[in-house]
Amino acid sequence: MLRRSYVTAQQLAGFDRYKYNAVDTNPLSVYVMQHLWNRIVKIVPLWIAPNLLTFSGFLLILINYLILCLYDWDYSASGSGRIPNWVWWFAALSTFCAYTLDSIDGKHARRTQSCTPLGELFDHGLDSWAISLFILSWFSACASPEGTPGVSVHTMYLSLIVVLFNFMFSHWEKYNTGVLFLPWGYDLSQVALVAAYVLTASVGVEIWYRPLVFGYYITAVLMTLIIGCSIFLSLPQTLHNIHMAYVKKTLKKDSLYEALLPLVSPVILFLLLTAWVALSPCDILIKQPRLFLWMVGVAFSNVTCRVIICQMSNTRSEPFHWLLFPLAVVVFAAITGLLGRLEESILTVLTVLATAAHVHYGLCVGRQLSQHFNIYTFSMKKPVQE
Repeated sequence: MLRRSYVTAQQLAGFDRYKYNAVDTNPLSVYVMQHLWNRIVKIVPLWIAPNLLTFSGFLLILINYLILCLYDWDYSASGSGRIPNWVWWFAALSTFCAYTLDSIDGKHARRTQSCTPLGELFDHGLDSWAISLFILSWFSACASPEGTPGVSVHTMYLSLIVVLFNFMFSHWEKYNTGVLFLPWGYDLSQVALVAAYVLTASVGVEIWYRPLVFGYYITAVLMTLIIGCSIFLSLPQTLHNIHMAYVKKTLKKDSLYEALLPLVSPVILFLLLTAWVALSPCDILIKQPRLFLWMVGVAFSNVTCRVIICQMSNTRSEPFHWLLFPLAVVVFAAITGLLGRLEESILTVLTVLATAAHVHYGLCVGRQLSQHFNIYTFSMKKPVQE
């Protein structure tokens, strides 16, 4: 099952030459959170593998998401009292713990002298999936039940796309500059998300349906900030860093085409998904919001993971992701009415297959790199040489 070789020999050779290079200028991270993480990491036993910390954090996020699925599958439970209060407390705790584990895994790797390209890829690969789980879980607190001013499913879709592209741009930037400029929005969003869950648990979800100032609701302000910061802060910063690399003649790509290549698949993916949302005969996003948004997160995660591999191995990004072809067929059949009443069923099948393919991809890549570097993914022990 796990014999598929997704990482080429050229990419494996590129991983051998890879050196981690990141810049963190976020004041919240540098002056506040780093001091906390430096204390916490000292508590972690030295025999625990850094990847185990990373994966444990991801599992907490996934468990939180699945609990909310159980109580609020169609994003209609907010404000109805169907979600127990303990769920919001658990969401706050799991989000904070996941944020902590994701922040100390690299520190623990340096502390135990176990830094490898596999660890960085494992970290960023899971982050590319977790980023959608964070926002899809939060939607359960502020979704728009009938007759309330909460966040509509179309706003959810737009917000999710903006956040996913924001994450993608960070790694596209590194693909071109060789430096990962850590986005300011990550630490700010994590702290804000924990605070929002605590507020929800303490006051109730009703807080998100009350006007804040001038008749504007808190949810509308938050969504505006998310989209605004991404478009007017993160993207300009990314373009500025790429421009400065061009000025200093340190760009890793020698043509505009090669520089933009990683963005081809995400843009086509966005256009196909948006066409499906806008032209679906049965309003697929309204009928199956949880399923559709999950599929969006999985698809973008797989596309991003492949870009991260190319970026770390200094190899050329593929122009077209394989998922685009079956997705294009499904979208065409859906919007032309060929699927008829089968549209929701086909979405289910497509989502299951995309998720299975993504998990298989992660397992195979992890196996390949662990064998290449002669290490275990979740253990500090060294494999016995045959």
